[in-house]
Amino acid sequence: MNALTDNALMLRVKAGDLNRMGLLFERYHRELFGFLYHMSGRPDVSEDMVQTVFYRMLKYRHTFTGNGAFRTWMYHLARNVLIDTVQQNKRSAHHYDVADFADRIGGGLPADESLHREQELALLRQALAKLSDEQREVLVLSRYQELKYDEIARILDTTEGAVKVRVHRAMNALKTIYLTSEHER
Repeated sequence: MNALTDNALMLRVKAGDLNRMGLLFERYHRELFGFLYHMSGRPDVSEDMVQTVFYRMLKYRHTFTGNGAFRTWMYHLARNVLIDTVQQNKRSAHHYDVADFADRIGGGLPADESLHREQELALLRQALAKLSDEQREVLVLSRYQELKYDEIARILDTTEGAVKVRVHRAMNALKTIYLTSEHER
């Protein structure tokens, strides 16, 4: 039975019980990979970034206070790793696999229309790639990672209202790009 909360585990890691990091890794490595993959579009780079996030958790464990949610602190570190990676790689090309992301953004397509679905997903993939990094990030955090607006606000160091506005604007931008692409084909 695994009754320890994420905060309690991280506080133990902070106190020197580094073996507890394994439990946190088991709980969050897939979630982090999903976030980083949808932001970078590259599975190999995303795997490396996940490893870097957990390395930084160990390196900067002294900064974890336990006052806020562990998950918020983790995503803050993940964003920094992502920014560092983008700066190091000088913006490599994005490629998005949005099959399971599509339903969370705005309704799925009937499963019996697989060709139509593939075409729609390709358009959605192109539309996501055209969004700014900031717009794509709030959509991934809110729709794919299913974080609450208050959690996103803490990660982005802004207000919940600002997050709501950013998500709304990003959804409108995505919709505009998507519909324009759909009419062009």
